[in-house]
Amino acid sequence: MSHLQHRPFGTHGKVHDITPASAGWRYVGFGLYRLRAGERVFESTGSNEVILVMVEGKAKISGAGRDWGELGERMNVFEKTAPHCLYLPNGSEWSAEATTECTIAVCAAPGKGGHAARRIGPHGITLTQRGDGSNTRHINNIAMENEDYCDRLLVTEVFTPAGNWSSYPSHRHDEDDFPRVTYLEETYYHRLNPADGFGLQRVYTDDRQLDETMAVHDHDVVCVPRGHHPCGAPHGIEMYYLNVMAGPLRKWRFVAAPPVAHLM
Repeated sequence: MSHLQHRPFGTHGKVHDITPASAGWRYVGFGLYRLRAGERVFESTGSNEVILVMVEGKAKISGAGRDWGELGERMNVFEKTAPHCLYLPNGSEWSAEATTECTIAVCAAPGKGGHAARRIGPHGITLTQRGDGSNTRHINNIAMENEDYCDRLLVTEVFTPAGNWSSYPSHRHDEDDFPRVTYLEETYYHRLNPADGFGLQRVYTDDRQLDETMAVHDHDVVCVPRGHHPCGAPHGIEMYYLNVMAGPLRKWRFVAAPPVAHLM
C-alpha cells in the first residue's frame, strides 16, 4: 500500500490521527472519530485552529467556553445535505457527546488566533455543481477562501457520481508562487456508496518522481504532499471526499497538468 494512503484504525473510536509530523509536512492535520450513542471525546486544539465537521449523525458539542448544543442532521453522508460544522481557534478545548452513532472529522492547521469560534452551516452552504459530463461533481464549500473566518484552513466536501471523475482535469498546488500557484497540503477523506465498493486516486508529479495510484476504500484517507491528484468513481459506485487544505497563504491557486490543461 502507498505511504500516502491511510486505512482507518478499526471501526470505532479515533480511527484516523494524521499530524504534520506523521505526514511529513508542515500544515495539515486530520482526525476522525466514529462514536456510538452516549460516548464522549475531549480534545484541545493546542496551536491549531480546527473545524469539526459532522460527517454523519448527531452530537452535543462544547468548545471555546461555549455550549453549542446538538450539531448534526444528516444520518448518511450520501443524503448530500449541508453539514453542521464548528470552527474553533487555537488554544481551545472541546468535547463531544454522541447522541446517535456519529462520524466527526477534525480538520486542523496552525492557527494565528485571528478568528472567534463560530458555527458553520448548514445555512449558507449550498450544494453546487462543478464540471459537466463525466467530469460532473457536486460541492459543499465549508470554508474556502471567500469565507473569511479561518487563519489557514480550507475545507470542502465533494460528491462524485458513479462513473465520473473528480479533482480533474489533473492539477497541482505545490509551489509558493502566488498568484500563479499556491502551496497547499491536502488530505482526502473518502466515503463510498455502496460502502464495500472502491474508488481510484492517483497522485503524481509531472516528472513522475512521485507516481502513486491507489484503490481507496470507505473511510480511507489519502495525503497529497505535492503533484496532481485526480479521483475516479467506477460505474455503480458513488464517491464522497472531505478535503482539508492549508499552507502559508490561504489562497487556492493551482496549475493544470500540461496534457489536460486544454480541458480547464
